[in-house]
Amino acid sequence: MSRILVVDDDAAIRTVVGQALRRAGHDVQVAETLAQLDRILATRVPDVLVTDVVLPDGDGIDRVKEIGARLPQLPIIILSAQNTLTTAVRANEVGAYEYLPKPFDLDDLTRAVAAALARSAAQPQAAAGEGAGEDPALPLIGRSPAMQDVYRVIARVLSNDLTVLISGESGTGKELVARAIHDLGHRRAAPFVAINMAAIPRELIEAELFGHERGAFTGAGQRNAGRFEQAAGGTLFLDEIGDMPMEAQTRLLRVLQSGEFTTVGGARPLRADVRVVAATNRDLAAQVATGQFREDLFYRLNVVPIVLPALRDRRQDVALLARHFLDMAAAQGLPRRRLSDEALEALSAYDWPGNVRELENVMRRMAVLARDELIDATTIRALLGGPGSVPDTGGDDIAAAVRHLVERIARERPGALDDGTLYDRVIGEVERPLIETMLARHGGNQLRAARALGLNRNTLRKRLDTLGIATRGEE
Repeated sequence: MSRILVVDDDAAIRTVVGQALRRAGHDVQVAETLAQLDRILATRVPDVLVTDVVLPDGDGIDRVKEIGARLPQLPIIILSAQNTLTTAVRANEVGAYEYLPKPFDLDDLTRAVAAALARSAAQPQAAAGEGAGEDPALPLIGRSPAMQDVYRVIARVLSNDLTVLISGESGTGKELVARAIHDLGHRRAAPFVAINMAAIPRELIEAELFGHERGAFTGAGQRNAGRFEQAAGGTLFLDEIGDMPMEAQTRLLRVLQSGEFTTVGGARPLRADVRVVAATNRDLAAQVATGQFREDLFYRLNVVPIVLPALRDRRQDVALLARHFLDMAAAQGLPRRRLSDEALEALSAYDWPGNVRELENVMRRMAVLARDELIDATTIRALLGGPGSVPDTGGDDIAAAVRHLVERIARERPGALDDGTLYDRVIGEVERPLIETMLARHGGNQLRAARALGLNRNTLRKRLDTLGIATRGEE
């Protein structure tokens, strides 16, 4: 339960705000003076501070500035009856998370508190050690203004079922945003179901989405529930929505309009009790203009747009992400590595065409291939220098990495070295980073990645679906 401290000299406001926040599930403490505020902070730091500007014993904004310097991770929401531009500017200058002029809507305040909590959960807290303070349940990482805007929009949709359209380049983390909306929202106890439109054959998309009855088509030997039915009560994530065939677009539009669907071969309508979140790396507005995407469906999906920035547009987050991915690799049993300051500068200077996914792949490769615990700029530049440019770590290091992997598997599952599953387990560990690395190198293009891997295009698509790797369709 989140701890919220409300400071206001108006008893009515303290009561009303306290009741609203308690109904939202928060633990609320109130104070009416700056002296009371200081006494509470000395013994208990809240998760969010909500404070008025004018208090009996001083100026609330001045105190916010002092508190912000002492507790930089504490989100502060300022309330004020002085509804002037000057007050808003002062609130921004002292680093307030949000400014709400009085009279304010209680729903707006509740959403602002939720947004502040989501931001705190999404960004690391100050702590000893690199990458400390990450929230594994919410792997959206970034302190850049662009990501803060994303967090604010996410927080505002958690308590409703508005359709969300997430757009951004391949590898920017669109599915992570969809999962955050689900995991933090009111449908979190129900399933999160994802389907990649680019990975499903055109003739099977409707059966995949809506299910089919026995005998509905050749090979339909039994009834199968579709993704809408599987996600009942929860969230349905439609990835690469720009690759959906026109006939399937028409049916999806009817479902969004009516809230009902029928299975292929079925007659009885079923209720579509799902929240729909769609994602694309395409320009859907341009596809509408060329007749490749239905305009009415676009507007149905684009109720709440979230645009994810490319990694090159939030370079200040690169170091944070790189350390996080090295920590993740170490937690999964790979050797622990650190990055020199010069290495971090080299990473930040790179344009990252594959975005966050490419950075994650590079860090995993570094965890395996780097010679020393401290990764230097020379190693990073060699790896990022171009296709085939990898650090000369030598075959012995690769063999050592494989032996390390085998030893970890043996520790985690006693008997794994003798039960006939070792080969599949090792390949299973290697296959995902290998495919993701080649996709990132080829900008997410499946056809070029398949050729580079020596795989048939359909084989690659099947592996992407099996492994749950989200990527874009062919262009």
